[in-house]
Amino acid sequence: MRRLPSIDMHAHIEPDISPGDLLDLGALVFAATRSLDEAEQALKRSDSWTVWGVGCHPGLAGVQKAFDADRFAKLIASTPYVSEVGLDGKSRVPMHRQNETLDAILTTLESTPRITSIHSYAATSTVLECLAVRPIRGVVLHWWLGDQKQTDRAVELGCFFSVNASMLRRPDLLARLPLDRVFPETDHPFGDKSSGRGRRPGNVENVERALAQVHELNQQGVRQQTWRNLAELVRTTKSGALLPRSVRVALAASV
Repeated sequence: MRRLPSIDMHAHIEPDISPGDLLDLGALVFAATRSLDEAEQALKRSDSWTVWGVGCHPGLAGVQKAFDADRFAKLIASTPYVSEVGLDGKSRVPMHRQNETLDAILTTLESTPRITSIHSYAATSTVLECLAVRPIRGVVLHWWLGDQKQTDRAVELGCFFSVNASMLRRPDLLARLPLDRVFPETDHPFGDKSSGRGRRPGNVENVERALAQVHELNQQGVRQQTWRNLAELVRTTKSGALLPRSVRVALAASV
């Protein structure tokens, strides 16, 4: 079987990047956007190894104020990925507005499931409460910092998790995550600041190696498991037809 590329489940990339620069990354990158305007620009692209998301970042007041649920629903019709959405307990955006936006997003996703990367910084319990009220398929909890009890609850709710280089100083965080629910991410350019000169979207090999050490596997075994995890997300959200053809082919070969 041809060697699978790495998966970066959450990175930020400028939507006007050249197609060649994306291919040079050598990875399957799920590119998060911060606003519906940015998402609309990104979704005009057609990239073979980048999946562009629809986002409304909880830390940006103007973006939250401008959120429109009907526009969100129209945009997700052309992508299998929603990101970055969620709650941020340190944001200057009032929590009631963040909650209103997230509830509208989850309501849409109840009937139109997508792979959904959710921000929960300083709001892990509240995010889990929202997901219990409006359970959706396809959740990936981005840069997850929850404790064991919160992690167990997230697993019960069917959530997956994504981890980045900034978390590698805490092997206890990695150890509490079931490998069949985990993805690497860079959260470039924020979550990979400790990666040195190799910082770029898709460069998750240090995360793969750390997960391999925790779970007593080799790096390729971890990568194959992340592709199986992606296949499960695609199956449960029924969003495979929206993936680039090259990704669909790789998925079919990975399971």
